[in-house]
Amino acid sequence: MASNTKSKRRELNPISLSFLDVMFCGFGAVILIFLILDYASTVSDDDTSPELMAEINLLEEEIREGQLGLVRIRNTLSDVDYDVVEAQGLARQIQDQIDTFLQELAALENSSVASEEDIARLRADVQSLEEELLRLQASALDQEGSSVRQFMGDGQRQYLSGMYLGGQRILILMDSSASMLDSTLVNIIRTRNMSDDRKRTAPKWQRVVKTVDWISTQLPITSRYQIWQFNEEHGSVLEGTTEMWLEVADRDQLNGVISSAEAVVPNNGTNLQRVFRAVANMNPPPDNVFLITDGLPTLGVRANSDNLVTPARRMELFEDAVEELPGGIPVNIILMPLEGDPSAAAAYWQLAQYTQGSFLTPSDDWP
Repeated sequence: MASNTKSKRRELNPISLSFLDVMFCGFGAVILIFLILDYASTVSDDDTSPELMAEINLLEEEIREGQLGLVRIRNTLSDVDYDVVEAQGLARQIQDQIDTFLQELAALENSSVASEEDIARLRADVQSLEEELLRLQASALDQEGSSVRQFMGDGQRQYLSGMYLGGQRILILMDSSASMLDSTLVNIIRTRNMSDDRKRTAPKWQRVVKTVDWISTQLPITSRYQIWQFNEEHGSVLEGTTEMWLEVADRDQLNGVISSAEAVVPNNGTNLQRVFRAVANMNPPPDNVFLITDGLPTLGVRANSDNLVTPARRMELFEDAVEELPGGIPVNIILMPLEGDPSAAAAYWQLAQYTQGSFLTPSDDWP
């Protein structure tokens, strides 16, 4: 009986463990976990291999050299710009001399007292000048490509790569009506009642100005151009030059034209018929047209007694305007967004297809 009682006492009973023993075991486990985590956090990057560090340093050095090279390239481009403009100016002077010599040659050939030596000398001078002119034009194109200005934007995008950017006489039509202040009718009315400075800084109008700026950077250096703004009336953004073709090679004047475009204040309605009629009367006519607008016109040459311009009436005004356009001139459409004019996209797309131009609705972050 006694032996049985003694053996029962020696049996291990988990319930007999004291509370302190359990707590000590738990604290020991927690301390062990903290030691493991602390060891992991003390592992540093000192064990990185020397070869990897050397490669990282080499890449960083290449990045610094690349940045310095980019600065040198930009400086070189600036110098080339001036050389190109100078070469283009000399080319214009030589062209004037060629015209003068050709007139003298024609006069001598029709004169009975002109000697064959005089005629031969003039012909040789004309040939020499023509060769020099071709050399200067080729030099300008080789150095600069096809543009005389640069547009610095975000990224390396070419959103307008599908447009025909060439031509010898390029006309840019910039819609400056009140609808160019915003894409929603409520905000258009609100912004229209603000100051001129606030109108100029409207996001949609800023996109229009930057679009004109971008196109100006793509103009061929040997071409001429004109930028008109139009609403109820039309005219060149550079005052006093509406009937003139301006030289792309004159970079200072081109910069001044862009500055004048930035100073335009959008207001009033849109008369597309009047500006298309003026395009048809240009002499010599343009051979490439860019139209930057946001919707169908609201005004025409004929007066309208109705105060409300319905969508059907706007389509009629658009068709009347298209009839004023001369044939054979591609019209490239850049359509900005506008609320409440769903027919505009289809109408302008058809105009671009009919004239063999291009149609584009740029994204919100362009240019």
